[in-house]
Amino acid sequence: MRFSRLVCLVLLAALAPLRGPAVAQEIRISHQWAEGTDARDRAARVFAKEAEARASDLKFRVYPNSSLNIPPRELLAALQAGKVEMAVYPLVYATPKVPEFSLAGLPGLVPTFEAAQALKTSEIFAMLQSIAEENGIRLLAMLWNPGGFLAKTREISTPKSVADLRMRVSDPLFGLMMKSAGASVTTMPSNEIAAAMKAGSLDVVVTTYETIMSLKIYEQAKFATVGGPSLFMGFSPLVMSLSTWNSLGKEGQVAVEEAAAITDSFYESAQRDVERRMIATLREAGVKVRPMTKDDYTNWLQLAQRTAWLEYTKINPRAQDLLFTLVRTILEGVEESK
Repeated sequence: MRFSRLVCLVLLAALAPLRGPAVAQEIRISHQWAEGTDARDRAARVFAKEAEARASDLKFRVYPNSSLNIPPRELLAALQAGKVEMAVYPLVYATPKVPEFSLAGLPGLVPTFEAAQALKTSEIFAMLQSIAEENGIRLLAMLWNPGGFLAKTREISTPKSVADLRMRVSDPLFGLMMKSAGASVTTMPSNEIAAAMKAGSLDVVVTTYETIMSLKIYEQAKFATVGGPSLFMGFSPLVMSLSTWNSLGKEGQVAVEEAAAITDSFYESAQRDVERRMIATLREAGVKVRPMTKDDYTNWLQLAQRTAWLEYTKINPRAQDLLFTLVRTILEGVEESK
């Protein structure tokens, strides 16, 4: 018995050099935006660098511009099926399968970037994380994106200003409000907006400042309503498929969470400067810029509550809880800041 064991040990020692180093697990991060010029792409690369520094057995690669040939609206299914491991993913794209995620696109719900940042440590995050995991994904970095309107024919102010305009929205419930104001609406991924405006099939879009800048949508517009209270606050978190998350083990999960926290801080800093840079770029391009005034916002908010918000509460009881919790969190934050 001792001799047999000795032979086995000798053989294992002889074979060890032949096995080579362990192959690192590759994790692909897909998104639809421009490489380098969009902060969401840069955030994904910050995450990849920080995660690799903390977990040597993980390797990350970012695929911008939908270069994995997975359409943006099909990313959830791809994550669930294991066709891709990670994505920077607008939650509203998932609403056909996860209607509760329309919360991320409700008009006027998150009026300021500061309010969006406060939600990261609130009860609402845990609620969204629970829904995400039920649907096969894990939320990591919480990338909130302030947004506004770009128009070709006239400036956008009150709800009456969108009458008879053809508009792109990202979420059907946002579109419901716009239809009630007299617009005709369509949904499409961000990377299709510029071509649609150039072709003349869109008069106005509501989208994030990052998208306006990185995809140069402003080149197709004459008017912009940006700054002031935000009617649209985009939410494109960095997400990981739950199967990939579960495969990491405790140490890998800690490394990924630490990298996500650094990514969050990076993105927050980038978004605090994007409005100033965007307004300067728009004016230089000859676009007439106006802010969303408080009176305009109030008129929109009242319409939103009668249409999109009300419809959202009809989805199911959990949707009601999400909406009420988010509103309560924002109101508490307003009281604390006084």
